Amino acid sequence: MTLFVGTSGWQYKDWRGVLYPEGCPTRLWLEEYAAAFATVECNNAFYRLPERTTFEAWRERVPQGFVVAVKASRFLTHVKRLKDPGEPVERLMTRAAGLGDRLGPVLLQLPPTLRADPGLLDACLACFPPDTRVAVEPRHDSWWTPRIRGVLEGRGAALCWADVRAHPVTPLWPTADWGYVRFHEGRATPWPRYGQRSLESWVDRIATAWPDVPDVYVYFNNDPGGAAVRDAVVFARAARRAGLTVTRTPERVPAPG
Repeated sequence: MTLFVGTSGWQYKDWRGVLYPEGCPTRLWLEEYAAAFATVECNNAFYRLPERTTFEAWRERVPQGFVVAVKASRFLTHVKRLKDPGEPVERLMTRAAGLGDRLGPVLLQLPPTLRADPGLLDACLACFPPDTRVAVEPRHDSWWTPRIRGVLEGRGAALCWADVRAHPVTPLWPTADWGYVRFHEGRATPWPRYGQRSLESWVDRIATAWPDVPDVYVYFNNDPGGAAVRDAVVFARAARRAGLTVTRTPERVPAPG
């Protein structure tokens, strides 16, 4: 197994002095990020889907082997609420194809008010090209049923395992031959950091659930104060100690001030 460890987004001003040198201009942040990490989750695509030319420019700015996971536009997930998915999915994939071989999984984060609809989910997943890895992050408890699990397994889509306040908020179902995990908010100090023990427990969960899969993608979304960067480094160290193969992460980051 290879753990692709990164953060959800890279454009955060309060990461100056954590990941980015104080004098580094914002136009070079992606290059700085890609030198430290081998993957990123493109979170801003959810709010405003970039043009294909933007994805093409990102491809040119990151090194060979770098992986960009793309969070699907909220037009598909929150406005259309998965209905009539054909055109939004085609537009998403046509633009994201500008990443070329840097394109990784696509994340569908569903609205917390969207109740389970197996048929709607299946129809949406069917619109993606067969070779696209799609992770689904439902946020309503009605989704935790055998039928939903069957839809995900049938389409080869990964249930996104999500953590909020150091607690899993999704079932730990391995529904594909790859995995996807998101860390939203820890309980350690300073907020929203994760504690060492919590991260070690997640390493154990991942290693136990996916002993033979080739790839698991792990992204830290607790960005304030550089918490995501620091926690990604601690998580990666714990995973390496456990004998797992992990993509590059910073060797060290400054302690919180």
